[in-house]
Amino acid sequence: MAETIRWGILSTGRIANSFAEGLGALDDAELAAVGSRRQATAEEFAGKWNVPRAHGSYEALAEDPDVDVIYVATPHSLHAANSILCLRAGKAVLCEKPFTINAGQARQVVEVARSEGRFCMEAMWSRFLPTLTKLRELLAAGRIGEVRMVISDFGFRAGYDAKGRLFDPALGGGGLLDVGVYAVSMASMVLGGPPAEVASLAEIGRTGVDEQAAAVLKHDSGRMAVILTGVRTSTPQETTVLGTEGMIRVEPAWWKGTELTLRAGGQTERLELPYEGNGYN
Repeated sequence: MAETIRWGILSTGRIANSFAEGLGALDDAELAAVGSRRQATAEEFAGKWNVPRAHGSYEALAEDPDVDVIYVATPHSLHAANSILCLRAGKAVLCEKPFTINAGQARQVVEVARSEGRFCMEAMWSRFLPTLTKLRELLAAGRIGEVRMVISDFGFRAGYDAKGRLFDPALGGGGLLDVGVYAVSMASMVLGGPPAEVASLAEIGRTGVDEQAAAVLKHDSGRMAVILTGVRTSTPQETTVLGTEGMIRVEPAWWKGTELTLRAGGQTERLELPYEGNGYN
């Protein structure tokens, strides 16, 4: 029988609720505890999802001896500190994207995870969906030849709110950190490793965050990724991988989608790859 993994969720916002729903689709997951900055909020969340223990602080959740791994669901700017708190308390960590808001913070989290000997990963859930699993299989099998380019976008038009999370620099606002990370992760997954060169432009809004942006990432051997993102501009939300002998398109919205199209050898094949649950599982 599979080992039961005892989960804690740190924070109680929208993403925390989505993750709690996702855990409900798994046979080996137990939602054991939740932590919030206020006891009342923790208890409300616990009541909604039938969680046995509600903690009125993040520290109390981190110290809970009956929790194996903690899902960090706080705003972007708190990811590093919250992840380090849990790691130093001996917990494995699954941190909501973006992993941190800059490379320096990411290095700190990784260093603590390694020193503590604990599992730590960014919760880039799209990589585990059937569509992207199939995409990796098709690429590995050489179905479109040598991969030369990735084109990926994720943008949406949010209502302007100068004090809202998406527009506040102190909370890691802007398109790149909120949804552009999906496209960057896709480029990294397909092309592997960091790019050798980056060229980018962004429209910086009144609050100082990137309201829309575009970038070209050049990898070894001339391979490239083109990414588009924004929080004030709706995009098609498509990903296309171009090879020397064909192409694969992951249909919109690719980051949560269930369909992809393979075009190679003069043939077009459409694959439907549904999944159970809300995808977070």
